Formats: sequence, C-alpha cells, structure tokens
Amino acid sequence: QVQLVESGGGLVQAGGSLRLSCAASGGTISRYRMGWFRQAPGKEREIVASIRWSSGRIYYANSVKGRFTISRDYAKSTVYLQMNSLKTEDTAVYYCAGAFEDNDYEYWGQGTQVTVSS
Repeated sequence: QVQLVESGGGLVQAGGSLRLSCAASGGTISRYRMGWFRQAPGKEREIVASIRWSSGRIYYANSVKGRFTISRDYAKSTVYLQMNSLKTEDTAVYYCAGAFEDNDYEYWGQGTQVTVSS
C-alpha cells in the first residue's frame, strides 16, 4: 500500500512560482509511475505531468509545457512539481497520484490548493 502526502500549495500572484512536493512511502516505489493532477472548480480532473521512478520518462500536458517541471528524489522518495510563470488558470487543487507500472492511477494524496491571483 502506497501512501502519498503532498505539500507546498498556497497563494501566489500571476507570474510567480510554487513548488509542490509529494512524499511517497510503502510499496516498491521504483516500479511506480507518479503523476500530478489538478482539478479546478466546475472542471474535470486533468493530468498535469508524470514521471516514472525507474526510467525518469516524463510527460507534460500541453498547457504546462515550458512552465512546469516534474522531478524525483530517490533518497527522499519524493516527487516535485516546480511551477513557474503561473497563470490564473492554473488555480486548482493539485493531487499527487501513483500507478504501479502501466496500471491506472490508484493511489492518491489528499490534495493541495494552488491559487493564482491576477
């Protein structure tokens, strides 16, 4: 059983930066694919970025390419989402999620609010 704990959300002005962290424990983390999702009010949850622990292979949604960076720290079993040049449309609850190899995401963190003001 994998447990995920997010941190790092908050309020920032447009153009600013935030870094989200997701600490993982339990399971064989090296065989997991980790993703960051977000859900804005009235909208469906969408994937923002993902990374595989073992290969480091990365995916970004078009809406965040060039602004967000996902990374992992093996020693700390932590995945990060560095968010730069934030826009008001990035406002959402951000969730960290884990999936075993190519399975669907099944482990979720509690979510952290990111609010970008104009």
